[in-house]
Amino acid sequence: MNHQTRHSLGLFLVFTAATAFAAVAEKPAAVPWDLKALSQAPATYPAPGYETNGVRAIFFDGLPWHGQPTRVFAFVGMPEHKRGEKVPGMVLVHGGGGTAFASWVKRWNDRGYAAISMDTCGCVPGGAHNKRPRQEHGGPSGWGGFDQINEPTEDQWTYHAVADAILAHSLLRSMPDVDATRIGLTGISWGGYLTCIIAGVDSRFRFAVPVYGCGFLGDNSTWVKTFEQMGQEKAAQWLRLWDPSSYLPRAKMPMLWVTGTNDFAYPFDSLQKSYRLPSGKRTLCIRVRMPHGHGPAGEGPEEIRAFADSILQNGPSLARIAAQGRDGDTAWARYESRQPIAKAELNFTKDTGVWKQRKWETATAELDAAKHKVTATIPAGATVFYLNLLDEQGLVVSTEHSEVK
Repeated sequence: MNHQTRHSLGLFLVFTAATAFAAVAEKPAAVPWDLKALSQAPATYPAPGYETNGVRAIFFDGLPWHGQPTRVFAFVGMPEHKRGEKVPGMVLVHGGGGTAFASWVKRWNDRGYAAISMDTCGCVPGGAHNKRPRQEHGGPSGWGGFDQINEPTEDQWTYHAVADAILAHSLLRSMPDVDATRIGLTGISWGGYLTCIIAGVDSRFRFAVPVYGCGFLGDNSTWVKTFEQMGQEKAAQWLRLWDPSSYLPRAKMPMLWVTGTNDFAYPFDSLQKSYRLPSGKRTLCIRVRMPHGHGPAGEGPEEIRAFADSILQNGPSLARIAAQGRDGDTAWARYESRQPIAKAELNFTKDTGVWKQRKWETATAELDAAKHKVTATIPAGATVFYLNLLDEQGLVVSTEHSEVK
């Protein structure tokens, strides 16, 4: 592909994403899933040999793939609780190269939640990252399913992965010790991408927390070259069917967006366009150069636990940004918080160009606790900035980022 062709296709993809944004902002895309069927708890089967840490291992019925029945592997765990007590729950959607993680389920069990983590690519635990063993009754492999775009919609990866998570939700809701009205959703990386779609499809969730993942993958994400290789028609079809921007306008539950300034896969500007689409309340938690991954990086942020507790267990809420703005070279934000804010900071970059390559710096911001206001001087040469508020537990809440014109 010569430079002129590549440039033209790149412009096409940006145009396509922009057109899709305008379209979904006016009218959300049709939902290809049968939500009535997915709302029924699926049949389950034992998965001997995979139990660990007191977490059960099961298979449950998935949707047909190429006309054949499928099963989905999952870990399910319950917290310690009193007899007759109904506990809140979490559905956990893993990222690319991963699978169902018992340790992630256990993390939420220790926090007082029932939890289910299901595999979304026809695999079972074992092997290595991106090399998980396939299981006999698995559905389509991940990630993105770009090479499956010519297949029927119901045979493509995103269709199955979203359905797997909704079925897992239905299964968790059916358990007698789980309060079906108190279940949240979180996903990491490709799981964050899926979380954005699921939030716009399954309105039964009380909240959703995408970690890293967002929509507008046709703009400048790490998959732009993949779209170029697909060609204009197929790329446009994928974006129309499977980009989260097609579904986020339907999301009405509160959402917490957790990411870093330099995420390699989901750029800062695409994240902003994504979190502006849902109609529910949003909270941002954006750390400078937050690492990308499972384990402590993507599963561990305490803001996710605090957000869940505030909605499902009557815990204190994270701080809320009530207003933000800029007066000349002064950035400011007003906030509301039941917990004292211990400090604030201004994060900024003087770079332009590729988001993941920009150097970010941090400066102290001035905190006026009496007025619930934060101010900071924007350094000369800054091109983008945002403010972080940290409470006494170190929990972070961020303003939207602003570009200096």
